[in-house]
Amino acid sequence: MSTRTQHEASSSSKRWMHDVFLSFRGEDTRNGFTGHLCMTLKEAGVNVFIDNQLRRGEEITAELVQAIRGWCLQELVEIMECRRRLGQIVLPVFYDVDPSHVRKQTSASFAQAFQKHEECFHEDTDKVARWRAALTEASNLSGWDLKNTADGHEALFIRRIIGEITKQLDTTYLNVAVYQVGIDSRVNEINSLDRGSYDVQMFYHSFVYKSFLGNVRETAKELNGMTNLQEKLLSDIFKPTKMEVGDVHRGIDLIKEKLRSRAVLVIIDDVDDVDQLNALAIARDSFGRGSKIFITTRDRHLLEQVEVNIIYLAQKMKEEEALELFSWHAFRNPCPNEEYSELTRSVLGYCGGLPLALEVLGSFLFKRSLRDWTSTLKKLEKIPRFEIQEKLKISFDALSDEDEREIFLDISCFFIGMDKNSVTRILDGCGFFAEIGISVLLQRCLVTVDEKNKLVMHDLLRDMGREIVRAKFPNHPGNCSRLWRQEDAIGVLTDKSGTEDIEGLALNLLKPDKASFSMKAFRKMKRLRSLETTNIFLRS
Repeated sequence: MSTRTQHEASSSSKRWMHDVFLSFRGEDTRNGFTGHLCMTLKEAGVNVFIDNQLRRGEEITAELVQAIRGWCLQELVEIMECRRRLGQIVLPVFYDVDPSHVRKQTSASFAQAFQKHEECFHEDTDKVARWRAALTEASNLSGWDLKNTADGHEALFIRRIIGEITKQLDTTYLNVAVYQVGIDSRVNEINSLDRGSYDVQMFYHSFVYKSFLGNVRETAKELNGMTNLQEKLLSDIFKPTKMEVGDVHRGIDLIKEKLRSRAVLVIIDDVDDVDQLNALAIARDSFGRGSKIFITTRDRHLLEQVEVNIIYLAQKMKEEEALELFSWHAFRNPCPNEEYSELTRSVLGYCGGLPLALEVLGSFLFKRSLRDWTSTLKKLEKIPRFEIQEKLKISFDALSDEDEREIFLDISCFFIGMDKNSVTRILDGCGFFAEIGISVLLQRCLVTVDEKNKLVMHDLLRDMGREIVRAKFPNHPGNCSRLWRQEDAIGVLTDKSGTEDIEGLALNLLKPDKASFSMKAFRKMKRLRSLETTNIFLRS
């Protein structure tokens, strides 16, 4: 059989109509081994050409020649020529035949066959010589011999062939980033954590049965969203068969029934509720030995609820990775243009190693002038980019408790870098249940605690929290619930424009030249529950 290569697959989507051409001899294998191999390839998502696909009523030889010329699918001589000329991969399968007999053509059956060919083509001896050479070349290639593979077990034999073909095709199953910077290192980190957990290595091509369930959080909100996800999971595994489950409970039973004996690879992306995993029967006894289930989520506690083996916290990009990723988007090169180097460093500092921000800002700044870059950076000091804001805000919106949201906003506005225990006492004094609230924020990766017990938050998450507050009254700070910028707090207190909507503000009273106001200015702020100064906190 012959397959296209990765380069050929990506160079022209219209050039190749099939992934694999099954070239075989012997009608006795058409409905046996060859038929089983063809069906298993199709179930694995491989587009296979076999000569019984030719349409009835057409001249077979003409259509076969056309298919071969379009796909370089010809009899063995031309297949081997295509291997040399176009880099196509040829994978020989020796079914009930000794490879050495094919290579040497000295066994009785081969000798007799070639004797007849030489008699028929005595005027064209070169043709027979080419056939002999092609057989010898093909038999020298790395392939499979049924007698010496899987102890002659045909089903296991086919499984190994499928695994090798899907690996060689390198079929893109997931739509990964356009510029894949830093991905390999993180895959290696996961592999190092996962080593020895199962019999099967974490490798997409090792699995015949696999499914990718993307954007689960949003899909689950749709009408029949979870049943659609259940049906996609089952249909991916049993393709081309389309599976229907009827309702969620029936779907759970079907998943357990059909998959408990199969080694599957399932990737479940963007989960935000444990009920979503329960509906997909994500449990240790639901899938066969060697299965791999990957879950991406913003909620660490959700992973703990289903008792996953390993939790991998994606790290921010290293400086050199961030520089390369940003440069690809901003300059279409792995490094910045020289005149933009200093501004690029400023952008990287703002992004803090967050790929989303690097991609968004890089694409926005592409082919813009130095003045545009400078203006953008100044604007970002006050107002974050909408695309970044909306993506990060998903984690905030997922907080189900109002107290948790309020605690997050207080931390983002006032308490970053402060001792966790001190902040807990302050927030408890404001009527919050801060211990459990901060614990939830930690599980959602919205805040972290460093080795000195200080509260830490990514700068873009901080900006997202502050923008949530500012956006409600962008031009009227006196109506905002929190004032963290010194100039806003001083201005509101000086002109007495504060309202009862203000719940907290930050002041640096070590700058007396700016503190020209009276404490009477606080009287209008009836809801003020915390006042941050350099060393003092006051609560109403």
